[in-house]
Amino acid sequence: MSRVRAALAKTRHYVREFSGEAAYDRYVAHARSHDPDAEVLTRRAFERARTDSREADPREGFRCC
Repeated sequence: MSRVRAALAKTRHYVREFSGEAAYDRYVAHARSHDPDAEVLTRRAFERARTDSREADPREGFRCC
């Protein structure tokens, strides 16, 4: 049973990394480690800023719709 759990944990890890879901967790950990008293963006605000940043970068292409 422990092999199944380990396999599921690894699969979950890779899916979260591939989908970008883990980016917010890394952001929060980084922000807290550098300044524990700093205000951290909500997940919604973080995703909005991330999307805006990607769309503003001409190397990323453009959003057609």
